[in-house]
Amino acid sequence: MKYGYARVSTPDQKLENQIERLKNSGAEIIYQEKFTGTTTERPEFNKLLNELKANDTLIVTKLDRFARNTREALDIIQDLFKRDIKVNILNMGLIDNTPTGNLIFTIFSAFAQFERDMIVTRTQEGKIYAKTHDSYFHEGRPQTYTDEQIRLAYELRQQGMTYKMIARKTGISVRTQQRRFKSLDL
Repeated sequence: MKYGYARVSTPDQKLENQIERLKNSGAEIIYQEKFTGTTTERPEFNKLLNELKANDTLIVTKLDRFARNTREALDIIQDLFKRDIKVNILNMGLIDNTPTGNLIFTIFSAFAQFERDMIVTRTQEGKIYAKTHDSYFHEGRPQTYTDEQIRLAYELRQQGMTYKMIARKTGISVRTQQRRFKSLDL
């Protein structure tokens, strides 16, 4: 049996492209989830690992969908090889349980972790630079509503409108109103 595994890191990302590639590669059953690769919580992946039997094939589109780091990748692949399960990583090819297959997998896993680590390092360096050189830099998502819009909502509140009435009129949620009113010292 050929099993596929598709994962994206955030709820707003789409799985369709991975699922299509897995189906085109022969996956008969596809497990999918939306979990960041940095978390140990991947319930569908764990279910899939428990489902696999000898002579099955696990198909993933890319190495970073398979494991969070080199150590985990090596542990998983060794367990799968002990159970006579084949691994097909579409951007690498079929990984077999041979010295050459193990070497190639180890090298690619190390490079994938290196790439992830470099992205984190560059992101942190960029934030530090922005904090010191850009007085307008704010970490996190930009606020949806301007201070002016919040002040208008606050004026409506002062006129006796309830949070729910203001939410219906302005589109600003009750929780956002409460949080932003506090942050503006209103």
